[in-house]
Amino acid sequence: MKFFKIKKFHDEEDGAVTVDWVVLTAAVVGLGAAALALVRTQTAGLSGKIATYLDGAEVTQNFSGDEVTAGMTNGDITTYTGD
Repeated sequence: MKFFKIKKFHDEEDGAVTVDWVVLTAAVVGLGAAALALVRTQTAGLSGKIATYLDGAEVTQNFSGDEVTAGMTNGDITTYTGD
């Protein structure tokens, strides 16, 4: 009688499929966390560089007649002329 319960337990695959999905889900979550950590550190460095650049920038604008000229200078001059 006890032998049949062990055989039935051995033949069922529901538990094995559940374990497969748990392992697969844990791997996906782990890869996502690793990607987030990498992107987070790189984003912090880039935002620091942008902040440093913008701290030294001067925004200028000029309205003369029908022409509007605006620009930002920080060592190099970038100018936008609109219609």
